[in-house]
Amino acid sequence: MSQQDIIKALQDYTSCDVSDALCKLKYRNGGFLPGLTLWSPQRQDGPTKIVGPAYTVKYVPLDDPAPKHPTHYHATQIDNVPAGAVVFVSAPAGTPNAVYGGLMSTQARALGAVGSVIDGRFRDVQEQRALGYPVFARDVGTAPPAPLLKVAGVNVPVRLQQQQQQQQDEGDEGMLLTVRPGDYLIGDANGVVVLPAEVAEQALPLMKKQVEADEKMAEAIQGVWGSVKLARSSARKSRGGTRWKRC
Repeated sequence: MSQQDIIKALQDYTSCDVSDALCKLKYRNGGFLPGLTLWSPQRQDGPTKIVGPAYTVKYVPLDDPAPKHPTHYHATQIDNVPAGAVVFVSAPAGTPNAVYGGLMSTQARALGAVGSVIDGRFRDVQEQRALGYPVFARDVGTAPPAPLLKVAGVNVPVRLQQQQQQQQDEGDEGMLLTVRPGDYLIGDANGVVVLPAEVAEQALPLMKKQVEADEKMAEAIQGVWGSVKLARSSARKSRGGTRWKRC
């Protein structure tokens, strides 16, 4: 399947459906990226959903030995975001400053990006919502990133920073979730999931099978409760409309 075929197929499924399939494939946490929730165009409400390949931006502390990327990402690198992509911005865990703002969304939206996911803080909430542009993030902030951070990489693999900090504290970094350029990001009111590109074709049939099974189960449950309601209604009528009483 082509990338566009996969994106089109994924439109039929929720982030939960994708996670169910990845759990069956024994992928850590079903690909769920904890702590990233919907802030724009509405806060955890509405039908907003994004599906697309990841385009990543990696921030590191100013004292990190990694060299600074030649140009700041919102000046040049956002210019290279392909249409249909999801911008994924990674910031060190615990950073109080925002690493993403309204101008970045304005540029990304103009280039055809379908949304942005910020593993950190973002700002300009009202501006984001006025654009109607989907943004998922950990939290909000007001200060810009420059006093604390620098961009060290664009379109490079990034680890989920909050999880990385937790794993470091626990002394276990062996099972960290990574978002790589081209991996599929699926976001909705349930949260954000990363679907590794190499397992997408394997996961899609599992999603279809599970959704069909869930729909049949839902119909069966509704059928049972419909029968129960009918039986209760008939019983009330036969008793002159009196309610059932507990013995």
